[in-house]
Amino acid sequence: MPRSNRPRRTVAGKAGKPGKAGKPAKPGARGGPGPELDLERARSGFARRESAPDGEWMVRPITAGRAEKSYICPGCSTAVLPGVAHLVVWSEDHLFGAAAGLAERRHWHSNCWTSRSYRYR
Repeated sequence: MPRSNRPRRTVAGKAGKPGKAGKPAKPGARGGPGPELDLERARSGFARRESAPDGEWMVRPITAGRAEKSYICPGCSTAVLPGVAHLVVWSEDHLFGAAAGLAERRHWHSNCWTSRSYRYR
């Protein structure tokens, strides 16, 4: 039999309240402390759409606190080091669909992305 997510009933037939009868309150339960909010993630921003002559792009800023790995910037071919704020960019109008564009995302220095040259064909 699967485990029920309902609170257990007391002898009188009423639902037991968290934190009563010597039991500690569960996190997120009524009256208990809620989950810890990640303010750094909230400040890092959401992906925004940019239109350019070379296509539609989704651009998501990464703050210095959330930059934990090293990447190679396709604009200048140098490393985007951990602790450096940068942009994650992927193609919205990829030939094989949006999922393929997301799979081919790249990490750019902010200045390299804004000063990139467009390829006209």
